[in-house]
Amino acid sequence: MADLQRHAEEVHDQFSDQLDITVEDVQERLETLVNEYKVPADEARRSVVSTYLDEAGMERDEIGGGGGGGNASLLVNEIDEDEQWVDLRVTVADLWEPRSDAVSQVGLLGDESGTIKFVAFETSDLPPLEEGQSYALGNVVTDEYEGNYSVKLNRTTSITELDETVEVGDDATEVEGALVDIQDGSGLVKRCPEDDCTRVLQNGRCNEHGEVDGEYDLRIKGVLDDGDEVTEVIFDEEATTDLTGIGLEEAIGMAKDALDTEVVVEEMREDVLGRYYRVRGPTFGRYVLANETERLDGPVDAEATLIKARSI
Repeated sequence: MADLQRHAEEVHDQFSDQLDITVEDVQERLETLVNEYKVPADEARRSVVSTYLDEAGMERDEIGGGGGGGNASLLVNEIDEDEQWVDLRVTVADLWEPRSDAVSQVGLLGDESGTIKFVAFETSDLPPLEEGQSYALGNVVTDEYEGNYSVKLNRTTSITELDETVEVGDDATEVEGALVDIQDGSGLVKRCPEDDCTRVLQNGRCNEHGEVDGEYDLRIKGVLDDGDEVTEVIFDEEATTDLTGIGLEEAIGMAKDALDTEVVVEEMREDVLGRYYRVRGPTFGRYVLANETERLDGPVDAEATLIKARSI
């Protein structure tokens, strides 16, 4: 009950200027969801917030963190909750080209604990961040997808340049082994084109946005085996091209000629399965994201490799 009261007070603070609601009103809604419908408290809060956003005619990025006592100041590796409003002191470690016109910037923010992806939207009308510059960022909101956390900058985010440099820790993992499996969902895939959604479509459908016209992408979900343990590794488009020599346009052409996207991943399997690699990159959930890949010379026990591949 204490947690629900705290949630109610924080939600009330977020909407008290726009809606005629009391803390008791909010808590009653939360208790109904939690006690009668057995909804987890965090999910109940998200549901109530969504309801009030609709009633107020507001967008999510128009509300602040609430809570009266301000946001939590966290290191990036301490972020472990969805839709949490936090403050960060970070350096812009990397920027890359956005996939959507609605996104103004996307890249990596880092501090001593490691790095985390960030996204800023055009509608937020924020000054651009500069690669290598350190900032104090206030009122950013966390996001989670398949166990991977990121942060969104929004129109309420405050951006202050720091005179001192926030050192970025190395959170990369290095693994070696034989590539014993390329999992389903690899090769030429289509992703949801909706803003800030990178979900891979299943039969033309996004789990969140339904049927959409997807955008082509390349990826490999692979498994490395060093003889003692296996590690799941994800190669993005660039890393997949570096690994296989097959670029996106070539892959699209192969699929159109064969009228089947599976020809792409089958050719990739022939080229790389059973070979030894050293992969380095950050860890997200159970995956290592391949930033650097090096092919190693070494004997490959083909029969053992195939047996392991079939058993995964």
